[in-house]
Amino acid sequence: MRLRVNQRHIPMFATIAVFLLIYLAGSALYSNFFSLRVFTNLFIDNAFVGVIAIGMTFVIISGGIDLSVGSVVAFTGVLAAKLMHDFDVHPIVAFSICLGLGALFGMAMGMLIHFFELPPFLVTLVGMFLARGLAFLVSLNALPIKHPLVNSIIDFGIPLGFRTWLPAIAIIFIAVTLLGIYLQQYTRFGRNTYALGSNEQSAILMGLPVGRTKILVYTFNGLLSALAGVVYSLYTSSGYPLACVGLELDVIAAVVIGGTLLSGGAGYVVGTLIGVLILGLIQTFITFQGSLSSWWTKIVIGILLFVFILLQRYLSAAGKIK
Repeated sequence: MRLRVNQRHIPMFATIAVFLLIYLAGSALYSNFFSLRVFTNLFIDNAFVGVIAIGMTFVIISGGIDLSVGSVVAFTGVLAAKLMHDFDVHPIVAFSICLGLGALFGMAMGMLIHFFELPPFLVTLVGMFLARGLAFLVSLNALPIKHPLVNSIIDFGIPLGFRTWLPAIAIIFIAVTLLGIYLQQYTRFGRNTYALGSNEQSAILMGLPVGRTKILVYTFNGLLSALAGVVYSLYTSSGYPLACVGLELDVIAAVVIGGTLLSGGAGYVVGTLIGVLILGLIQTFITFQGSLSSWWTKIVIGILLFVFILLQRYLSAAGKIK
């Protein structure tokens, strides 16, 4: 019996193969590489990247791009720290304000893109500079976050055995991933996002709510970017206006390595999850190696990104995806 593979799944299968190859190579070379603690750390250290990457997956599938995510992380993180540090605002209120502002920021960019038919690249580039500038208006320096509730959130975790536990930020990352899978595979919003990225004109002729979907995609991404800012502030116990400079490029790389087509219309949240883990796995591999500079992470990611772009180009030219 011949096993048939859906051609649209080839990029994601390639992502899984790369992840397994790096993981097996690390396990063969280093004794403690294949351990529950190392695997758990992939979710902990990359939680804020993963949260953003889920939202970016929807944006790229819809045929758009968002360059503002790193700046939004910095702005919401430093704003939450400022509210708690200088104004004694309760963390729940501070984080809620940040999430609301992130969603409004994303919605504003989505509306500009849709109603004024502006290129997403330019609109989100302006958003990147605006959010970073707002972060510096809030504070020029790093601000510590100290509150009993924040400390309890940081200390919370699910024990996994072998002196390993899953902290709150990793739980948030996993929860957002599951939400993204549900929205993508089982809701009208997810189906409309695919249709929008495949062919916007066809989606309009089919009577789909193209404008509403586009605005919702950017609103959702803005919300998750703000949530990533909260996660980052919990991860570092501080807010810093210079945080996550260039993070948007790492996020886009993770999404593309995860098998999402840059031109839109194809991709999966599960692939993005593995793409994020690959980024963390490369950094872990270099850390275990010991003698290589951390800049090799960027080099390897660049090579992988180039390979996956070539794969996408080949499959698109062959008519096997999209």
